[in-house]
Formats: sequence, C-alpha cells, structure tokens
Amino acid sequence: MRISELAATADVAVPTIKYYLREGLLPEGVRTAATQADYGPRHVERLRVVRALVAAGVSVAEIRNVVAALDDPPAGSYDLLGIAHSAVTPSVPDDIDTASAEDLYERLGGEPGTCEPRLLGGLAVALATLERAGFRVPVDVLDAYVRSARQIADAEIAGIPDDSVESAVRYVVLGTVLTEPLLLALRRAAQQIVSSERYGG
Repeated sequence: MRISELAATADVAVPTIKYYLREGLLPEGVRTAATQADYGPRHVERLRVVRALVAAGVSVAEIRNVVAALDDPPAGSYDLLGIAHSAVTPSVPDDIDTASAEDLYERLGGEPGTCEPRLLGGLAVALATLERAGFRVPVDVLDAYVRSARQIADAEIAGIPDDSVESAVRYVVLGTVLTEPLLLALRRAAQQIVSSERYGG
C-alpha cells in the first residue's frame, strides 16, 4: 500500500507518518520509485504501537529504544521488562533517600540491592511526596497495596506470550504503559462500590 493508504488504514496523518519515518520510529517501506514506497501490515502494526506510546506520554527518545527492541529483541523477558520500565519511568534526583523505598521493595519480595535505580527512585519520590503532604498510609492499607501489587505483577508476568519475542515485547511495553490508567480507574470504581456498600447511598 502507498503512504496515503497506510495513513487511512492506521488512521494516522501522512505528515505524522513522515515524521515517524524521519525519526526512525517506523521502518522504511520498499522503494517502488524515487519518491514512492510500498508499506505492509508490519507498518500498520508498528504505527499502532508508536501511537499508543505517544498517547501515553512516552518521549520520542524512549520510543526509539522500544522500537529498537522490537527490531532486535533482547534474549529474555526480564530484559523486556527493563525496556518497558525505562520507557515509562521518569528520571529522579540522584540525591533522594531511597531507604524507605528499599524496605518497600523488599516487602514485595525483592532481594536487597537489586531494584533498578529508576524504579527505586520512583518509589522514593512517591513516598517522599506523601511525607511532604503529611499523609501517612495506614499500615494495613500499605500491606494491602503490597499484596495487590504483587498479585497484579504475578498475573501480568504469567501472561507474557511465548509465541514470539516480538509479541512478548509488545505485550510487556504496551501492557506496562497502557494499563496504568486502567488500574487507577478500577481502583476508583472499586472505592465507589465499597463506600456505597459500607455507608449506603
């Protein structure tokens, strides 16, 4: 298909596709003339991945890393998670105190000193934000957070497809990026249900 057909199929504007091509986020099509190329299903699929990442707020530089993993997948699923987490985990200050975050990581079942620095920093920032606000999560509630996070992670990791490395990359990267708003929405919906059951209304 020509670029105009690709744009119509993927519902992405032609100038946007050309930008993705220039940035190396989309592979080149097969040249059919000096100014024309042919595109196929792989391009449609890649456009959907890129658009999903853009919509989730992932930077072009991080999308480039994800695309590189799609084009040259790492050997194992553990490395795929690293790519997914790097794409969506913001940088944190180097001087942040991570002691409480390390404790929380170990409560999840992690080995001391093994948490990826940006993930540990993200935990530390979240805890510091609560502390600055003067809000303390009750111990039983924090225990529920830890148990629930571990159960979710167990289910997600068990769901990584094993039919191809590319499908595993897509599952891990997009699953990490796109399900966080769903988790938040489910939590709020559950709060409404439980509060209604408890307090009436």
